[in-house]
Amino acid sequence: MMDEHIDSSRITTDLRYRYEYLSKFLNFTPNDITMLNSLAPHVFPRMPFIVDTVYRKLFSFDVTKTYFVMRNQGFEKFANGKEHQITIDSAQMAFRRDMLTMYLKRVLTQGDWNDAFLQYLSQIGKIHTNQAGTSSINVDYIHINALLGYLEHLLIDIVWTEESIDSESKHDMIKAVNKLFWIQNDFFTMHYLKTVKDLPPTTNVTVKEPRCCFIFNP
Repeated sequence: MMDEHIDSSRITTDLRYRYEYLSKFLNFTPNDITMLNSLAPHVFPRMPFIVDTVYRKLFSFDVTKTYFVMRNQGFEKFANGKEHQITIDSAQMAFRRDMLTMYLKRVLTQGDWNDAFLQYLSQIGKIHTNQAGTSSINVDYIHINALLGYLEHLLIDIVWTEESIDSESKHDMIKAVNKLFWIQNDFFTMHYLKTVKDLPPTTNVTVKEPRCCFIFNP
């Protein structure tokens, strides 16, 4: 069997080309998109639970909760000594919860993974690095990786426990969810790799204060 040539340079500069390579490697097909779309009606009624669970998890560690008490675009910094009072029901957090809800709804209902949608997935990754100018959040990648894995497991649990979905569809939905998050994870890492590549060999990195909050703020 002839091997397919992949342009290693183009893969880093052409988002569509990169996506097509990932899709071929992961066997991400139109059927996977259909499965994600079919999953949406089962996920939407549980969306408040999913979002609440995600943010409770983020609030359960000081290293991730810290991102929420920093200055955010559109919000004034909390008064000195008041940072600890932020809760998942605060106005700032309600906005972030809405952003995560919008993200999940979009990725599960998108029927055509066109260039605009790929740019959306890419931008989701870019703003969490230092590559997006004033919109940059600068979240350490370890937290991104952990959160994407956690979010994937929440969706898989919904599929697995939903009695109205037949076993064959469950199998296909779980695979589709897995592929979705590996693609999204790659669209994060490509920006983080650019960040690392741009650093001189010996540089003391100063992480600037985030202007937008973690996580998923298109």
